[in-house]
Amino acid sequence: MNQKTPPQEKKPTTPIVFRYDVETRDCRRVREIVASTGVFSPVEIDVAVELVEERLAKGLASGYHFIFAERDGQTLGYACYGPIALTAASYDLYWIAVDKTCQGQKIGQLLLAKSEELIQAAGGRQVYIETSNRGHYAATREFYLRCAYRQEALLKDFYAPGDDKVIYVRTLGEK
Repeated sequence: MNQKTPPQEKKPTTPIVFRYDVETRDCRRVREIVASTGVFSPVEIDVAVELVEERLAKGLASGYHFIFAERDGQTLGYACYGPIALTAASYDLYWIAVDKTCQGQKIGQLLLAKSEELIQAAGGRQVYIETSNRGHYAATREFYLRCAYRQEALLKDFYAPGDDKVIYVRTLGEK
């Protein structure tokens, strides 16, 4: 009896490259990436795009820094972070999203690590991340915990009744 081995998924061989400049085309691609995850509401998707537009309009004065993960010229995911006003060395990670078709390839981890590296190089000491406590954000919360973030706070009913805000933090340089 001859059994066929099921075809294995090909792993990409081209390396991920990072791009830090923001281009007009990023508005469309960020919308596509965030929408593809199936996690964010239309309003949240609009906010993600607004941050790109703000950066395009104001440049670095916007306070929004972007990292785009690309392979073969295609944007697979991105992160957006910035310094928190009135703090000495704290940063927010506003967004991190990877296209649904590219999840599971460690792109999110690469984007988070690169964000932390750049934040630390800019003098940042702590990174804060906030997200919803709704069930469909469970994988997101697990991701932050796996990446050495700790839950710092839970604000009950923050976004809406039954929709708590969870705040994660990581002090850079700690293992």
